[in-house]
Amino acid sequence: MRSSEFEAFVDGELARLLGYARVLTGNDHDAWDLVQEGLVRVGLRWGRIERSGNPAAYVRTTLVRLNIDRLRRRGREHPVAVPPDTAMAVRLPEGVDAWLVEALASLTPRQRTAVALRFVDDLDVAGVAAAMGCSGGTAKSHLSRGLQRLRDLAPEGDLHG
Repeated sequence: MRSSEFEAFVDGELARLLGYARVLTGNDHDAWDLVQEGLVRVGLRWGRIERSGNPAAYVRTTLVRLNIDRLRRRGREHPVAVPPDTAMAVRLPEGVDAWLVEALASLTPRQRTAVALRFVDDLDVAGVAAAMGCSGGTAKSHLSRGLQRLRDLAPEGDLHG
């Protein structure tokens, strides 16, 4: 593994990956965990991934898959009685309004994942369905409901029309 290239990649992409993970998870703590786990997995295979030509896309795909696994596990886990201390705040990417972060957090995890895949990764409905492991109709439903919720919560003029 060429650690200097991997470190340079992480330095250049960390803020974007944290923002992406924040969209997927809906909170800062889970976003940090997701990015850490994703980067560990990518770091172990860095030589092959770097040669692929688009390591950032590979990492985003890894984050989506890890998040889907996290959501499946969460159904089997039980929350603790006392929540942990507050998490470290993630800086919002430039141009992202606070209302959007709050609105994204109000979506279901599957809606949030579908919206991220569609608008951050620019996937079509078939691509969203493939990445999420569901049918095209299910992906369309998640997108439609998620976008309607965002429109309902948007300040007047931001997403309406």
